[in-house]
Amino acid sequence: MPAFLTRLFRPFSSSTRLGLSPDGGAAVAAKPVPEGAELATVAAGCFWGVEHLFRKAFDGKGLLDAKVGYIGGDTKNPSYRSVCSGRTGHAEALQVTYDPSKVSYRQLLEFFYKMHDPTTKDRQGGDAGTQYRSAIFFHDEAQEKVAKGVTEQAQKDWWKTAKITTQLIPAGEWYDAETYHQLYLDKNPGGYECPAQ
Repeated sequence: MPAFLTRLFRPFSSSTRLGLSPDGGAAVAAKPVPEGAELATVAAGCFWGVEHLFRKAFDGKGLLDAKVGYIGGDTKNPSYRSVCSGRTGHAEALQVTYDPSKVSYRQLLEFFYKMHDPTTKDRQGGDAGTQYRSAIFFHDEAQEKVAKGVTEQAQKDWWKTAKITTQLIPAGEWYDAETYHQLYLDKNPGGYECPAQ
């Protein structure tokens, strides 16, 4: 059986990669965080739309890089296919590298709460499952404090009629999504429309 057909018939696993290239469209190599830059990691449904909106809002305004990937689960080296199964515990997420002298963590989180519906548990629009949950993955105690404060403000000022279900969780191990997911809506502008848009 040809290799690409074998991949289609394999069971869901942490090593399954969809793609026709020999490496299955393997994840992009991790870049080091530039000196003085910080990371912000959020999940707000389909990661294609989240990445697209953050790039549009913060390009040239402190955003140094943005990549989509998986975080929050217990499966090592998850693939898109395995995350979509709902059995890995991972969320589709966005990790932003930003310059804190140009944009603050608070500003990024305020935008996060305004660009998606944080009151729908494990769902954004038609996308449902724990992989589409709303979450902030903080990287240190300072970020945790800001995340709690912004969440309280969002509940009080922006989402008064429904309870915010966003999880505030320490950032665990990050896994870059496969290359074809990076900048997906830039490469496929007529493609899938995410609820976050």
